[in-house]
Amino acid sequence: MQSPTQQFQQNRAAASGQEPHEMSFIDHLEALRWHIIRSAIAVVVFATGAFLAKDFLFHDLILGPSRADFWTYRMFCKLGQAVHAPDLCLDKIGFVIQNREMSGQLTMHISTSFIVGLVLGFPYLFWELWRFIKPGLYPHERANSQGAVFFVSVLFIIGLLFGYYIAAPLSINFLASYTVDPTIENQIDLQSYLSTLTTMSLSCAFVFELPMIVFFLAKAGLITPEVMRLYRKHAIVVILIVAAVITPPDVSAQVIVTIPILLLYELSINIARVVGRNKVATLNQQLADNQGVA
Repeated sequence: MQSPTQQFQQNRAAASGQEPHEMSFIDHLEALRWHIIRSAIAVVVFATGAFLAKDFLFHDLILGPSRADFWTYRMFCKLGQAVHAPDLCLDKIGFVIQNREMSGQLTMHISTSFIVGLVLGFPYLFWELWRFIKPGLYPHERANSQGAVFFVSVLFIIGLLFGYYIAAPLSINFLASYTVDPTIENQIDLQSYLSTLTTMSLSCAFVFELPMIVFFLAKAGLITPEVMRLYRKHAIVVILIVAAVITPPDVSAQVIVTIPILLLYELSINIARVVGRNKVATLNQQLADNQGVA
């Protein structure tokens, strides 16, 4: 009976075309260290590029949702004109972004560049993680996980775009226009604005990974479509709570964020159903082969 470590070593050697050999704990750490180094280099490269593209990074990307000519606001204005709802058009965003620290803008420039580096490098980071894990999987597990890097990256990007263009602008617009008294002017700190923008965008990016999470759980036999259907009402409550957490207390924003998450949940049920059906078909085929041999 092989231990998981021995199986990991043989799978890693087979994936690299080498003869299986004993790997110590230090050898595994060494392999992991190079994956981390390459990932760090990728993040630094992307972060450096973002740092050098300061005008585009801040004026167009970061501060875009703070201006009334942002793409999302223009689309809402067109929608308002189509449905005769002029309130959907924004003439201006009711706040001013301020920096209150001497080194605040430089610090923000560096930290924002690092965040953008992580976001742009996410597909590569996940690929490096997958390269470390994959040799330790059994052949059928590797076959069942084909395309994992691609689909995880695609869902991450779609969720990120949804958060940036939908969830974040709705949150910023609601919070900027909310006042307890008209004499109070909203002067928002740069750090507060960036925190809202990144929280909305990255939260949606990770929430959109739900189908892949369900896929792997279904492959492992930890979840079934029947269970997901049985607890659909509970899931809806959880989804509403998640939408309330990542959006401001504005009903329209919560509804807009809730709808795609509900669709992702229904998609995940279908994914679990397909995975379960394929597993049954595989078991039936194996049973037929065994009976044929017998």
